[in-house]
Amino acid sequence: IGCEILNHDKMLEISILIEFKEQKPFWLLFVDNLVVAIYSYEPTHEGDLGFEKGDKLKIINKDDPEWYLAESLITGQRGYIPHNFIAMTTMETEPWFFKNISRNEAMRLLLAPGNTQGSFLIRESETTKGSYSLSVRDLDHNTGEGVKHYRIRNMDNGGFYITAKISFNSLKELVQHHSNADGLCTKLVKPCQSRAPQKPWWQDEWEIPRESLKQERMLGAGQFGEVWRGVYNNDRKVAIKKLKIGTMSVEAFLAEANMMKNLQHPRLVRLFAVVTQEPILIVTEYMENGSLVDYLKTTEGSSLPMNTLIDMSSQVADGMAFIEEKNYIHRDLRAANILVSHELICKIADFGLARLIEDNEYTAREGAKFPIKWTAPEAINYGTFSIKSDVWSYGILLTEIVTYGRIPYPGMSNPEVIQNLEQGYRMPKPENCPDGLYNVMCMCWQENPEDRPTFEYLRSVMEDFFIATERQYQE
Repeated sequence: IGCEILNHDKMLEISILIEFKEQKPFWLLFVDNLVVAIYSYEPTHEGDLGFEKGDKLKIINKDDPEWYLAESLITGQRGYIPHNFIAMTTMETEPWFFKNISRNEAMRLLLAPGNTQGSFLIRESETTKGSYSLSVRDLDHNTGEGVKHYRIRNMDNGGFYITAKISFNSLKELVQHHSNADGLCTKLVKPCQSRAPQKPWWQDEWEIPRESLKQERMLGAGQFGEVWRGVYNNDRKVAIKKLKIGTMSVEAFLAEANMMKNLQHPRLVRLFAVVTQEPILIVTEYMENGSLVDYLKTTEGSSLPMNTLIDMSSQVADGMAFIEEKNYIHRDLRAANILVSHELICKIADFGLARLIEDNEYTAREGAKFPIKWTAPEAINYGTFSIKSDVWSYGILLTEIVTYGRIPYPGMSNPEVIQNLEQGYRMPKPENCPDGLYNVMCMCWQENPEDRPTFEYLRSVMEDFFIATERQYQE
């Protein structure tokens, strides 16, 4: 074939056309490093590269998995860009395209505050490579708010269709057509609301100066100390945990914190940085809705439907399955240590810190701060903590979620709980709790730790909790 000089737009078009092909001609491989900005970015560090939404950039290296070295094809300037502000294809710049999120995540996003009937998104199929699914928020007069899912089928000629009577050359055309419903549960009104992601934290900003943090508002206080909403370097909203002096050994904390910062998972609160002189400050990502136990008592939280409560339970199981896989232990799993974002994403906080506390009021079982009601019998009686004692705590946490933040063992004191547990007592099924969910709780409360399920098993059960009873796709 003859050679021609390709401008960037043409190169990007070629890369998009061939992106789903497994085999590529060798002369086309060079287009793989071209990306499109899906959000605008204002530089905050020396060496950052700023850009506007829609700008095209060339990736030079990805040595840092979160900050790529790139060159703007508009200005020719080079610098570091956040990996989660760019996309490999122009389709990802569409506000309704959510790429590789799961069915459960699609439901969570569409049911989150800010979305209404007719909010929708298109995502990659979890089961069929190269195919897509349409998820739409609808108002079901029998069951209330819900999400319907439609398979988007591929045609041999590259087109798409939901029903065989009409096909489209592109997903954009499909969306435009179904803005008038035409066979769907409701018309497609607006893309699912989504905010620009937080830019990644710089890896070398670990031990930071106290002066770089500004404490704005105290969010609460607990056994570790105070928690504040704050700002780092005048541009990044963060949560700041201020440890009481003498709460734990500085050396032991730093050793644990270095391990904790490497435990990164979408369902774990991200540990960003520390101030190592007392009072120790722990800097983490900020979650707008605060702790799960407090959120469930708000007007918004107390009106959440059961499927959202189950989804929250599933998210916690997902995070704990990761902790289990890494051979780590939480030791203080309860709704007070789960944080909630604006989009109702739940993340586990304070994993591992309970082991370091030197306050007898917290470490001794008779202490006023010891979380008896969440603690497994073997941990209460013998101080034996394991991932299986975390499983027990997860069962207790489920009761908190399904009762919208009620304290476990209502009406019982800590000594009464200990005495009743020794006699084989277990909490009865909470009001309005599905039988299947109570069965999960009882599995978690087996006397013998080895008889309790793994978090891997609990994750699969919770993720599929409603799947057996609901129709997977609308036809």
